[in-house]
Amino acid sequence: MRKRWRRKKGPGSSPGTLVYMGERTGKEIRLSVIDYDDSRLTERDDIPLDHIGALKETATVSWINVEGISDPKVIEELGKRFGLHPLLLEDTLNPRQRPKVESYDTYLFLVLKMLYLEKDEIRSEQVSMVLGPHYVISFIEDPGDIFDPVRDRIRAQRGRIRQMGADYLLYALVDAIVDHYFIVIESVEERIERLEDEVFTRPTPATLQAIQSLKTELLYLRKSVWPLREALSVLLREEGPLITEHTEFFFRDVYDHTIQVIDTLESLRDTVSGLLDIYLSSLSHRLNEVMKVLTIIATIFIPLTFLVGVYGMNFDYMPELRMHWAYPAVWMVMLIIAGLMLLFFRRRGWL
Repeated sequence: MRKRWRRKKGPGSSPGTLVYMGERTGKEIRLSVIDYDDSRLTERDDIPLDHIGALKETATVSWINVEGISDPKVIEELGKRFGLHPLLLEDTLNPRQRPKVESYDTYLFLVLKMLYLEKDEIRSEQVSMVLGPHYVISFIEDPGDIFDPVRDRIRAQRGRIRQMGADYLLYALVDAIVDHYFIVIESVEERIERLEDEVFTRPTPATLQAIQSLKTELLYLRKSVWPLREALSVLLREEGPLITEHTEFFFRDVYDHTIQVIDTLESLRDTVSGLLDIYLSSLSHRLNEVMKVLTIIATIFIPLTFLVGVYGMNFDYMPELRMHWAYPAVWMVMLIIAGLMLLFFRRRGWL
């Protein structure tokens, strides 16, 4: 789930120094644009960087999606064409940013974590977004995202997205990310249910490893989602023309969903902690059961050991040794003693 990061920016570097701080995939940056209003739609993939700057001044809504952020030169050039602050671009190139919202003179900057499932494994990716008067720029770490439902709504003119401005497009993208949090949580809940059955039936060391892995994932999910609550709260308090009053109601709905996600994560963390306690209690109970059986066996053999010890002494005058039925008689006595002891243990509830 986690990625390894390599810090390449030297200590003492000047603010706004653009250095990519994630893992290099060797893939080129890909720019795509969806430009629309209520009556027309233009969609272009792999658009040249020279054609991007003109979208800043158009009256239509432009969604510029940047897949791949490993080339600081392309990011810097894009920032120049849209007048983006160097510190904003620096944060975009650092995939370890905490979810946040920052307000600039003519645009808003939003950072959040995109979570999704890939072969039942949770993946995390940083998404940075810039909201301008008539445009939204989204920066994605790697090719591929979860925004296809938003693209389909734009193409098919479903809902109100084609009649609304860029702020509503930003809401739709944020809402798609938050909706995927619920999908990830459902996957975690299914894993917890399987672990609960395993803990109560036959826990193994692999069960403990799975519980610890879940605890780590839930902690990472909490770190990814919790700051988004504060970021959306800042966005709702933002005063300016970029977020209209009508769209603000939709952002409040996303804010409520974020709180619901956080509450669910807290509940799941408590459940996993409880599973760990149950696992340890189960191991302790199994150990007690084993020790009880061993203790009973040892207790039964105490009088039997005494008998064989007595008749194992090398004395010449032991009358029982010369009796014809002495050997089977001793066996009979030992079996009777063992049976009486087992009956006694059973009546006391020790067996």
